[in-house]
Amino acid sequence: MTLKSLTKTINSQTLIFTNQRALFWVEKRALIISDLHIGKTSYFRKNGIAVPSGILTDDLTRLGALLIHYEAAELIIVGDFLHVGRNADFQIFETWLQEFAHLKIIIIKGNHDDIKSEFMSQLPAEIHEDHLIIEPFNFIHVPNEDEDYFTISGHLHPGVTVKLERNKYVSLPCFRYTDRQLVLPAFSKFTGLDTKSCGDFNCIPFTEELIFEM
Repeated sequence: MTLKSLTKTINSQTLIFTNQRALFWVEKRALIISDLHIGKTSYFRKNGIAVPSGILTDDLTRLGALLIHYEAAELIIVGDFLHVGRNADFQIFETWLQEFAHLKIIIIKGNHDDIKSEFMSQLPAEIHEDHLIIEPFNFIHVPNEDEDYFTISGHLHPGVTVKLERNKYVSLPCFRYTDRQLVLPAFSKFTGLDTKSCGDFNCIPFTEELIFEM
């Protein structure tokens, strides 16, 4: 894993944007991600849709490396931690979690998490139904501006189309932000990209080797 980062100060807090689809909040020692979608690959295979093996394992390996690198005390998941209920993928997560027994996990429920309330309550995590305010931020899965707090969201799987030489284009995952909100990229690589609803957002795209601001 090649880790590249870009640091910004938002509401007097230091946020490190990484090219590994995660945000690190320095003052809280919190790694922040969205849209992990545990169970998605197993669900697709169960329904006869061929997907590459090892996607979740790769995602969790990357997540573990980030937690160790930043010496994170907390993991904040801004929605869609799960894609479906318990399946083979969740067993992989349970095994992975044993290495991080000290870690405080906070989950703000997303649209996929909402249909599994009973199962979610059994997770070794602090679960929040709709949103969570940790000043000066409001964490909520679906992007929504807040008059009182800067919001940090997920859900959109944001991307941006970048023009290369000779009229060639490439679509890249990105962070999107304004002076009132930030939308995180999907942490799972087994997701699509929304490159159409950029609106007035600024973009921080990234690749496996770099991260930059547009």
